[in-house]
Amino acid sequence: MFLDALERSGSERVEFACAGGRGRTGTALACLAVLDGAPAADAVAYVRRHYSSHAVETFWQKRYVRQFS
Repeated sequence: MFLDALERSGSERVEFACAGGRGRTGTALACLAVLDGAPAADAVAYVRRHYSSHAVETFWQKRYVRQFS
């Protein structure tokens, strides 16, 4: 899913969404940032800085991003 979204984003609009647009959406965006070259340890901060300061809401979401590769 993530690799497909990253590949498609070069030529078309790709959207991720959840009910609030922050927790799961932020997690997906952070994972895309990792695939695009951001260090996993910095991906949550990157998404919070560029998308929403409330993105990636839970410890488990943060942990998922840190372990994502």
